[in-house]
Amino acid sequence: MNSTRFRIAAWVMAHRGWAALFFALVTLGFAAGIPGVTIKTIFSDLLPKDDPFVQVFKDHPNFGNPLTVTVMIKRTDGQDIYNPETLGKVWQFTRDIDLTPGINHDSLISIATEKARYAEATPDGVDMRPLMEDSVPDTDEEIADFRRRVEQSPNVRTFYVSGDETATLVTAAFLENLLEYDVVFEQVQQLAEQYRDEHHELYVVGQPILTGWVYKLQEQTYTIFGITLLALVVALALYMRNVAGTLTPIVCSATAAIWGFGLVGWITSPIEPLLMIVPLLLIARSFSHCVQFTERFYEIYAQIKDKRKAAEITMGVMMAPSILGVITDALGIVFIAVAPIPAMERFALFCGFWAFCIIPTGVFLISILLSYLPAPRNIEAIVAEKDDAGFHALQKRALERIASRTYGPKARLTTAVFTIIAIAAIALSFQIKIGNPVEGSNLLWEDSDFNTAIRAVNDHFPGVNTLEIVLEARERDINNRIARTPGVVEVSMAIQAMVEADETMPPRATLSFTDYMMEGNRLFSGGNPKWLPLDPTDSAVRAAGNAVVFGTNPVNFSHITDFEFQNSTISLWYKDNKQETVDAALASARRAVEAVGTDHEAFTVRLASGTIALQQAMNVVVSRYHWLILGLLNFAIFVVATYAYRSVVAAVIVLIPVNLSNFLLTATMHVMGIGLDINSVMVAVLGVGVGIDYGIYLLSRICEEFTSQGHDWGKAITAALTTTGKAIMFTATIMLIGILPWYFLSDLKFMADMGLLLVAIMLINMVLALMVLPLLVWLIKPKFAAREDLMVGESVDLTQFMDSDPPSAMRAVPAAG
Repeated sequence: MNSTRFRIAAWVMAHRGWAALFFALVTLGFAAGIPGVTIKTIFSDLLPKDDPFVQVFKDHPNFGNPLTVTVMIKRTDGQDIYNPETLGKVWQFTRDIDLTPGINHDSLISIATEKARYAEATPDGVDMRPLMEDSVPDTDEEIADFRRRVEQSPNVRTFYVSGDETATLVTAAFLENLLEYDVVFEQVQQLAEQYRDEHHELYVVGQPILTGWVYKLQEQTYTIFGITLLALVVALALYMRNVAGTLTPIVCSATAAIWGFGLVGWITSPIEPLLMIVPLLLIARSFSHCVQFTERFYEIYAQIKDKRKAAEITMGVMMAPSILGVITDALGIVFIAVAPIPAMERFALFCGFWAFCIIPTGVFLISILLSYLPAPRNIEAIVAEKDDAGFHALQKRALERIASRTYGPKARLTTAVFTIIAIAAIALSFQIKIGNPVEGSNLLWEDSDFNTAIRAVNDHFPGVNTLEIVLEARERDINNRIARTPGVVEVSMAIQAMVEADETMPPRATLSFTDYMMEGNRLFSGGNPKWLPLDPTDSAVRAAGNAVVFGTNPVNFSHITDFEFQNSTISLWYKDNKQETVDAALASARRAVEAVGTDHEAFTVRLASGTIALQQAMNVVVSRYHWLILGLLNFAIFVVATYAYRSVVAAVIVLIPVNLSNFLLTATMHVMGIGLDINSVMVAVLGVGVGIDYGIYLLSRICEEFTSQGHDWGKAITAALTTTGKAIMFTATIMLIGILPWYFLSDLKFMADMGLLLVAIMLINMVLALMVLPLLVWLIKPKFAAREDLMVGESVDLTQFMDSDPPSAMRAVPAAG
């Protein structure tokens, strides 16, 4: 098994010119696909395919459409909106926003549209008319009449004119197949800026606007990425101080990146903008593998002084641990595809393929490059065998001190410290919140324009977060308007009464078509409020329904019923979308639905749609699949490690730091106030993969050194940490230097948080790899370390390579048992 690796290495190096040409042609082929890469958000692809809430949304997209933009026009000088200037702005803004590409014209509502209506009793019945006719009220008499009309429209007073009468809303939903977030964002923001003045402020919110902010900040994000990559290159150059050590990680990482982006370009698979942070983590993974490989190359080259031969030997020695580390790392990404969310499935394909690309680039391409690039002249300083000064020597002494605390008497204190840390991390990790922990969006800073606007709208109106309970007709019957039948009226009134009376989390407002019919019934019966309650008889309900819709376009009620009055919804408004609000709202709605029952003769009660339900649908996926993905990853590591080391004990030694890393990372997220959602959970799962690589490299080196150091565990641990541990410490340190500035540079809070999270990932996994894994080896003293049939942990007698040609001289010398 072991000699096979060296024969492969010898063959590749014997044909290195052809191999280099192969890499160049494949890279050019993938590069040709890069122009096809698209970075965009597809809202429906962020929703789990198998969730019942998502099915309700797809069956009834008009009810509580999350792709809605809400604009609040606020009078700032203390006056109310009942003046020609403000009403004129509302009138014109309404017509201007209707020109935005992708808008659903039937969804546009403001006090200046036909959908905002008032009702009054006339000798001929109930007259439903628009609040504002074909012109803006201008005179005192017209404005007084307009105010009277608003007062005669209870729903407008609740949802479109604030209680203090200083603000009004304009809402517009967009069609997903026509929605271009950047276009909508730019046009609506330009309109808002155009209509702002010393007396008026405009606040713009809604999911399209939030995504638009992410799009807008992409350019800044790419600039920060560029700064990070430059910092990584500079740190690498200062650390290596030679051409080969600097160029090989850059070239290999760039090649893997071209292959990854090229694939998604060729298959035209869009990338979610928020997940563009992950490629940087993959670049860090590639850097880590390359630095490990290069450091080992330096050790070998320092003894045989032949760069081609050294590259060949390094390939043979590093092939197994490198491939095993990449496979387990990549599988952790691939397992993300088990979550039934299209965006996550595409993400797993893109990043999983990229991760697997680290095998050919980080094992074979790097060997070819090292054999061609100039030989390093500072080899003694890098391996730090002769110099007592310099960074490498300083690093070596620091690692020797760290190693001394993982074996012998000092290991007892280290064991106690990490036991306490592990218990605390596990306890804290289970307190992390799933979902959004703040009012507004955790993607942006609290004082951002978007979150400021969210708070302003919530202060003046019921809010922008709805929960929709859909009353769905069992069969389409145009001769029977199901939404206007006694059964639907009775269920709607019962559900609204129960949720409004809920003491835990009552909604700020509720609305159903029944509310319109009750108002129609009051007017039809003479106008006295005592006639608001509907008589449950069929004739009374149908009379009220006819009174409301007579002479009115059914489109005016499309937000609460369909055009044929078959299906309708009960809308519940809540103060925010924090996870505790979401949980309480759904619990209240479930209790109400259970009380009235879901199955009725002509209709079914379906829970639920709207922003509250869809947020919960995404959070449930995180809750359901987070542990499943980690479980699959643990299983993969267990199988790979057991096979590679021929021991179950080896798998346990690798898995303990990996899982402790997960608990520490989750505890860190909890302390930082970062909730688990579909974006952060993917970064967290990828972070666990960092520890897998570190663990396999270090354990393999300990096994190798255990033989060469005369079966002395202390010496083996020290030798492993001062060689392989150097690369671990270096890669973690340079990533910290490159990523930490994100927190101070980014206007996108998600990126700043993920930057801190990546810093935590690197530090946590570095500490666990350098201290916990060798500590476990010392405590367990595994017998597999002395075996000769391991795929990893192989010693090589370099003296035989001093004067012979590479192909004929290449031979592995297994560790003595």
